[in-house]
Amino acid sequence: MSSAIAMGNKSLFQGLNLRQKTILIISFTSILLFAIVIISLFLAGNALPTNFESKNLAPSLEHPFGTDWMGRDMFVRTLEGLGLSIIIGAFASLISTVLTLILGLFSSLGKTADSFVSWLVDLFLSVPHLLLIILISIGMGGGTKGVIIGVALTHWPSLTRVVRAEIKQLKTQEYLHISKNLGNSKWWIATKHILPHLSPQILLGTILMFPHAILHEASVTFLGFGLSPHEPAIGIILSEAMGYLSAGYWWLAFFPGLSLLIVVLAFDMIGENFGKLMNPKMAHE
Repeated sequence: MSSAIAMGNKSLFQGLNLRQKTILIISFTSILLFAIVIISLFLAGNALPTNFESKNLAPSLEHPFGTDWMGRDMFVRTLEGLGLSIIIGAFASLISTVLTLILGLFSSLGKTADSFVSWLVDLFLSVPHLLLIILISIGMGGGTKGVIIGVALTHWPSLTRVVRAEIKQLKTQEYLHISKNLGNSKWWIATKHILPHLSPQILLGTILMFPHAILHEASVTFLGFGLSPHEPAIGIILSEAMGYLSAGYWWLAFFPGLSLLIVVLAFDMIGENFGKLMNPKMAHE
């Protein structure tokens, strides 16, 4: 019976066209990520109990990811850390997207504005991401707010460069010249003609920014410049695990690291499949 159900599901999936498969993958992956965030928010309201009698236990049915040096369940800690990383990545990506929109539209106002935006992008890209995030995070007082602002202020240049190139191409279109000759202002043209064409690139860029933001947040936190030690962040969990790996407690780093990798790949999968949906060649496949 189980084999018949599996064959039925397989035939159902094969009966879908490419766009339907793509939408199905995006939906499933998005539900998984939303579930992680919701579960982590629910768990955040409850203090994780400690039990020194159960410290550093290997993975088992009772503790799938094992326990840490304070006897805390690593599965629960990992879920909380993943949810926190996704939330930080979401806020940072949205702030970066807003900066990209503002600077992208500003660059369309003229050569001087475009040169200023180009100089600003090159300036931020000339400094290593991680170093700049650490400096901004420390300057903003650290904590969740400092990490969000640090990540947000360092992830807009790449998307801004793409948007700026798209705007340059759009400005060569004849209908923009006609609109200008009709007396419409540069800002009106930017918001009414250029902005609608940028929406797909902005949305895709925001999605693809998520994994970079999450990894940089984990890296900064791992180095000790991000969130406070009592926060259930993946970077903090991995940093703590480094002191116990030599004793053979491999699960303290393996499962949180693997979970972080899965979340990052999930965002990459969403971005990749969303890019397929934006491809006109797939419209009738």
